[in-house]
Amino acid sequence: MASNENISFILQRYRAYLKLERGFSGNTLDAYLTDLDKLLAFFTLEEIDPVKATLQDLQNFSSGLLDIGIHERSQARILSGIRSFYRFLELESIILQSPAELLESPQIGVHLPDVLSVQEIDSLIAAIDRSKIEGQRNRAILETLYSCGLRVSELCGLKMSDLYLNEGFIKVEGKGSKQRLVPISPRAIQELELYFSQRCQIRVKPGHEDYVFLSFRRGTHIGRIMVFHLIKELCELTGMRKSISPHTFRHSFATHLLEGGANLRAIQEMLGHESIATTEIYTHLDRSRLREEILLHHPRNIKFFRENGLDANNS
Repeated sequence: MASNENISFILQRYRAYLKLERGFSGNTLDAYLTDLDKLLAFFTLEEIDPVKATLQDLQNFSSGLLDIGIHERSQARILSGIRSFYRFLELESIILQSPAELLESPQIGVHLPDVLSVQEIDSLIAAIDRSKIEGQRNRAILETLYSCGLRVSELCGLKMSDLYLNEGFIKVEGKGSKQRLVPISPRAIQELELYFSQRCQIRVKPGHEDYVFLSFRRGTHIGRIMVFHLIKELCELTGMRKSISPHTFRHSFATHLLEGGANLRAIQEMLGHESIATTEIYTHLDRSRLREEILLHHPRNIKFFRENGLDANNS
């Protein structure tokens, strides 16, 4: 079995590979290494050398994840990290061939995210109290989330130097520090400009001057928790029963674009998805809504529901 010193050295190189070559953020990098620790702990118990592990060894580990009740989605994430680790060992010529190439992940059903209608988005934004000092900032936050389809981390990290409002674009730094240009709507620009007239009154702490969205009280840039809290508060104010988060605005952005006839590749570019397969979930959403429309409006279905005393909306 490989010595602890050798494994430790390999892990140091793997960490550097994830950070420098794959461009992973701190949170993603830690998640990969934490998942890998689970495999290494299993190998220690079974006295298996990680460098000499076989597909059968990895399958035994995978079966163990199922046995202890780890959710399928978490299993898939852990196994994806393991495949990444063994690809690295192969790239570094530490092993000749990755034993994880044929390691299968559990089948996961397509999860269709909640989506807000335009009217629901408008009602949430309208519920913001503009008389409060942070009111206009909060309107700009929600308009920017929805207008540009941003992840909450991208919104919180948005810089003044990333804004090209005269041209109608913003520069976004997404996962793996990858940058993309995203169009921004005239309405979102208007809300931002109204907020900027108040932003100049904030006593900004050093190092936070370039961030777009600032805390009026602390003078630092806003965090993810603040955005989650804002949306939860607005849901309660409007009586909205859907379980929504900042990511719901991103889902709504993509779905509304698709429904409006936007090209799937264009949506992929705007969302910053590395693979078109990730973006294709919105085609499932579109199909599910199409089915609802057919059920509601096709004359055969209307007749069937009437004859059987059924409600098409609850079918």
